[in-house]
Amino acid sequence: MTGCGGRCQTRPLTPYCGTAFRLVLVETFTIGQLAQEAGVNVETIRYYERRGLLRDPPRTSAGYRQYSATDLWRLQFIARAKSLGFTLSEIAGLVGHGSGTTADSVVFIARAKIGALDERRRELDEIRSRLERLLDVCEDSASEDCTALRVTS
Repeated sequence: MTGCGGRCQTRPLTPYCGTAFRLVLVETFTIGQLAQEAGVNVETIRYYERRGLLRDPPRTSAGYRQYSATDLWRLQFIARAKSLGFTLSEIAGLVGHGSGTTADSVVFIARAKIGALDERRRELDEIRSRLERLLDVCEDSASEDCTALRVTS
């Protein structure tokens, strides 16, 4: 590695760093491999392609889809977004082709999602409160108030 000062990570076939041809390996996946790596079903990938969440991948001469590491990252991003409660329509707005999504729009969408969760939490707290009151009334089986709730057949 003459003239490299120890900076070359590989041993080129030339005595100087940066003067040799190097092959960059691009990892590709078949649809089955991509599904396995992402932990999803093959049909899920096809569905996401139809919805525009994943790009239509290039194909081999035999017609097999070829996915890249970027496709894997995108598929994993979709799974993370779903686990945060985003719908596929919302995710499409975030990652869809040509969506022009900016950090500001992501923040806006995330804040709206938090607002919806807060509202749902309030609704669930109210339902819980009503159920607790019902339990208080009905724990005494002789209670007149709870008797009115019984349905006779």
